[in-house]
Parts: sequence; structure tokens; C-alpha cells
Amino acid sequence: MDQVRDLRLSRRAALGAFGAAATLPLAGAAEAAAPITGIRAPDWYRFRIGEFEATVIQDGPLALGEPSGGFPQHPKEDLANLLQQSFLPTNALTLDQNCLLLNTGRQLILFDNGVGFTRPFGPNTGLLLANLRAAGVHPDQVDALVISHAHIDHCWGIIGGDGKPNFPNARVFISKADFDYWTAEDRQNAQGFVGDFVKGARRNLLPVRERITFVEDGKEVVPGVTAVSAPGHTVGHMVYAIQSGNSKAMFIGDLAHHQVIMLRRPQIEFAFDTDARQSAQSRLRILRQLAQERMALVAYHFPFPGLGHVAAEGEGFGWYPAAWGADI
Repeated sequence: MDQVRDLRLSRRAALGAFGAAATLPLAGAAEAAAPITGIRAPDWYRFRIGEFEATVIQDGPLALGEPSGGFPQHPKEDLANLLQQSFLPTNALTLDQNCLLLNTGRQLILFDNGVGFTRPFGPNTGLLLANLRAAGVHPDQVDALVISHAHIDHCWGIIGGDGKPNFPNARVFISKADFDYWTAEDRQNAQGFVGDFVKGARRNLLPVRERITFVEDGKEVVPGVTAVSAPGHTVGHMVYAIQSGNSKAMFIGDLAHHQVIMLRRPQIEFAFDTDARQSAQSRLRILRQLAQERMALVAYHFPFPGLGHVAAEGEGFGWYPAAWGADI
């Protein structure tokens, strides 16, 4: 009985001491508050496609502004509904830039290379080189730059601000149609964005002209990578099928820019398409193939890391991101 009474007293004393301590100011509380850094963590994500090692390297998010600016021919109400239903902001579109680095064991291949040093979409873009190094890869190690098309956010990372190649040992692969269209001298004064894009493409592609190999539909680019024609967004837009053993995936470039709008409404017209109807036809054809074959894809502009699957649903497709850490 005495032991029980002592235990109760000890418990009461302990609780009283705790309550008293809770009323006292914490020593050094002000010093314990950590400052808000605002530092962006390195964005890279590694997985495997069969025996290949794949790493998505982020070049930073593109802020495109009000959604109707990208889809001026489409009803604003439908755009807002699509975004709201997916718990996304209805007043602004943001697209990631997911460059894919593929290590086949024989070569290091980089698919698309971002906006480069110009950073036209703000300081949170043009991060490819920093994130590449954070992932343990030096630009000198890259053997091949495989380009989906010659727009500002896909090939302007070839040449640095000093005028020298960022990837000095890399061969460059692009379709001849896109190279010819976007480096044409007489198109530099074209209206709208085209003239600016041409000037940038010339600055990045012409200095490495001797290292360029033109890709062709259905032909192997390097072992394990095959070019697939998907024109419309640009005249020579390409996507790339990747295969290691029985494992398959596809880097889709700008086949679809947004994981909701352009999948749920696959025939929608995008403001930066060269031929919007042809672009929609390519999008439908390849998305149907990906859905039917249950093939994984890496989408350049979907939320980082852009890895997942599409499934045919209703008049369009649903987007299903891969589980974090999953291999193909």
C-alpha cells in the first residue's frame, strides 16, 4: 500500500514539474527559428528502363500565364472547368521542362536541353546544367543531344553565354525538316514568335552544324533509340521510342504540353503549333498507341518528372504518373 501511495505522489510531482516548466519561456527560442531560404532543391529523378539507367533532369518551370493564351480558339469556360476539376489553378498555366538523360552503358544521351542561359521565362528556368551536375554528370560526358524539335525550350541549351558549346563532345540529332525550317535565314524577320525562335535556333544549331546527324522516321538514332515522326507542333517534330530488352518507353517531346487540357481534349489547338490540325492527328495516333500497348512515357512538359502512362478515357485520355521510384 505504501508503494502505491509513493508511486501516486511521484507521478503527481512529475506532472506538477512538467506544468511549471510549460509556463516558462523557452531559452533561446528566438535563436531556434530557421530562416526561410527560398533555395530550390536540385531537380533530378533516376529510374531504369530495362538495363538502361534513365534520369530526368529539370530545366525549370515555364510560367505561361492565363490558360486561354495558349489555347485561344478553345472556350475559356471549358479550360477553367478542366483545370478546376483537377485541382489546378484556373488563372495560370505552368509547364515543367523534363530533359531525359539516358545511360545505355555505351553512351550518355540527352533528350532536349532547355532554354539555356537566356532564361526568357525567369530565374527558375535554365537550370539544366546545374541539375545535371547535381545528378553526378558533367556536360563533357554527354555523347549525344537528341532533339525533339527546334523551339526555344528544347534546343537553346546547346550553346552557352560565352558562345561555346555546353556539351563539347556531343553529336546532335534532329530532323532535317526542323533544322531547315528553324535555321532559314529568310525567316528571321517573320512575324510573331517565329522570327525570335529562328534567331535562337540559328545561334544554337549553326555552330554545331558539322556534328549534326539528321534523324528519320522509324530509323535507329543510337542503339536502343528509334525516331518516330510526329509532325504538326513543328514541321519535323519527333518523338523517340526507347527499348532495352522487353522494356519500352517513349520520350514524347511536345506531343502534348499539358497533362489535363491536351489529354482530355486531344484535338485542341495550341497557340505555338505550326499546323494545329496535323499536331492533333499526331497526338491522337501516338497516344492511342501508348495506351493500347501500355507503354510508359516521359512527357517534357508534364509535372516533374513527367514519367507515367496514358489510358483511353471518354473522348480523350487520362494521365497516370508512375509510382515514385518505380522502374520500367
